[in-house]
This record gives sequence, C-alpha cells and structure tokens, in this order.
Amino acid sequence: MKIPFLSFEETNRKIKSEILTSFEEFFDKSWYILGDSVKKFEKEYATFNNVEYAIGISNGLDALHVALKTLDIGSGDEVIIPSNTFIASALAVSYTGAKPVLVEPDRKTYNIDPGKIESAITFKTKAIMPVHLYGQACEMDAIMAIAQKHNLYIVEDNAQSQGATFNGRMTGSFGDINGTSFYPGKNLGALGDAGALTTNNSKLAQKANAFRNYGSTKKYYNEVIGFNMRLDECQAAFLSIKLQYLKNWTEERKQIAAWYDEALCGNQELILPATAKNATHAYHLYVIRTKRRNELQKHLSSNGIGTLIHYPVPIHLQEAYRNLDYKKGDFPIAEEIANSCLSLPMWPGITKSMVEEVAQIINKFK
Repeated sequence: MKIPFLSFEETNRKIKSEILTSFEEFFDKSWYILGDSVKKFEKEYATFNNVEYAIGISNGLDALHVALKTLDIGSGDEVIIPSNTFIASALAVSYTGAKPVLVEPDRKTYNIDPGKIESAITFKTKAIMPVHLYGQACEMDAIMAIAQKHNLYIVEDNAQSQGATFNGRMTGSFGDINGTSFYPGKNLGALGDAGALTTNNSKLAQKANAFRNYGSTKKYYNEVIGFNMRLDECQAAFLSIKLQYLKNWTEERKQIAAWYDEALCGNQELILPATAKNATHAYHLYVIRTKRRNELQKHLSSNGIGTLIHYPVPIHLQEAYRNLDYKKGDFPIAEEIANSCLSLPMWPGITKSMVEEVAQIINKFK
C-alpha cells in the first residue's frame, strides 16, 4: 500500500463541517483582522498552555522574532540555540541583529544538552532558546537553573511540541516569552501560516501586542517601530476548532509511536527515539537513525512509503550562516544526526496495519 509521510485526510474529515460553518460566520461578520476570533483563540490557547497570555502572530518564525524583540535583544548580543534545529530558530536571532551561538544536542534525545550550555555563555549572552525538537520537551529544570545563575532570558521554541511537558509543566510555559508555530503540518496546525507567543509577564504581553501590530496598541498611535505580524481572524477561528481535538490527537500520536517502537525494537541497525527522564513526547515526528539512511529512504520510497529528513544540512554548514565562521566538524553530533536521521509517516489517522507495513519494509531492508 502507498503510505504518505503526512496526510490530513482523517483530521480534515472530522472537522470539515465545523470548519465550513466557521468560515461562513467569519465571512458574514466582515471583520477580518484582530477581531473576536483572535481574542477567543488567544484566551483558549493560553488556558491550554497554562499561561496567563497568548498573542496570535502571523507564523512561528515571526513569533520567535517578536519574542526576542520584546526582550530588547539586538545588535551585539548573543543567543544560545541548539546546533540541531530548523533554521527558523537561528533566523529569528539574526533578524534582531544578535548572533546565534550553537550548542550541541544530547545524542539520545536530540534536544540541546544542558551540560554544554554554560561553556558557550559569554558577557554578550542575553538569552537561551531551547527548542523542543520533534515533539519532546527539553530538560527545562537544568536549563532554567543555568539561566537564573547567569541572569539570562529564556525563549522557548515550542513549534513542534504543543502539549508536551517536563516535570508535569507544559512546554511554552517556562520561558520569559515563547514562540510557537501553527504551520499546517504541526500537531496543532492552521489551514495556512499562523503562530503565537505565550508568556506570564503582562508587560511583555503588552509589548508583544504592540510589536505585532505596527508598534501600536491604539490605532494610529505608534509606541515602537513594529511589524505587521498579526494572526488572521479566519485562521484563529479554525485553530479554535482544532484545539478541541488536540489532546486526543496527541494521544493518538503516542499510540502510533508505541506501535513503531514495538515493530522496530528488534532491528539492530536502527536507533529509535528516546525520551528524557521527566519529559514527555508529543511525537510531532517519529525519527529513527541509521548509518544507511539514504539507501533506506530510497528503499521505502520504492515501496510507496513517504519519509522526510529533518534536517539534512545543519545550521553551521548552511550557506546563509557562512558569516559565523563555522566549518565541517565543529558540531559533530549535529552532523551525525543530519546524516543519519529519517522521519517516518506520523499523523492522526494512520492505522496499526500501516505502521506494521512500514516496519516490515524497514526490517526487510538489507
């Protein structure tokens, strides 16, 4: 059977009538920017994330950018990010004029290694940006202790891990102000680009509200040089509907991961996902590792199985970041992960028989 890497068919089928009704209501209201739907979703998402404030933003990258701006991070500053992450984490830092400083991940969890952070701190360091990668919460207690010791801000990149926890506390609720993405493929995905900020700090929330809306909280009165980075009313309405299903979809993702674990655990050629103590995993992605990644991907493709590589080129080897003067070998763990990781089909609606079919094809690969 053909099994795509990602399918919206099952989730869209469940919510189609609600989405269409919501669109009609949005269309008939004739209020398209920063209206009741955005306010409603912001309140709902703040409640879900166990924070005081959520601010709707145009996308995840813009959310991280605004988060850093609210903390007055800019030229001459440094922000610590993991060497193994999507490039948006670095771009957000660069947009402020600050420098992204890379720290290697833990080989087992793929998240930033708290034991390596302090050696990267300088007098220019202003913040740490832990990225809850693939759906797993970072080891936030250790990271928060380092930030407190060195008087640094925390900005969580929670784009892939809505609903994950560390020590029972939601990702996106630890930092001073945090960014998340609702890109369609995310665990909570809009039907276009969308994102949000989360914080418990009222002053930062007010500042972020201004930054996303031309630097203004009162029309035509501009407090700061801001941006046009607002969440659309239409996408906010869609997200309110999908948020009601997120808990069940997350549990389904965990079950799918358990099926993969069971079916692949005997394969000595693979490294399967590992979860840190006290962390939970929302399984945005199910990532395996193998030395023969490229050959395995071709084998799966020839058998109708879709996969993706997250991410084939580490940030320090990207052409865009030549100015950081990193070279091949500077971040060997990130390079090792980039050369060996493979993301398997993972989406609500995939069946146990599909997972077993994927595993069977992998296990037959020689």
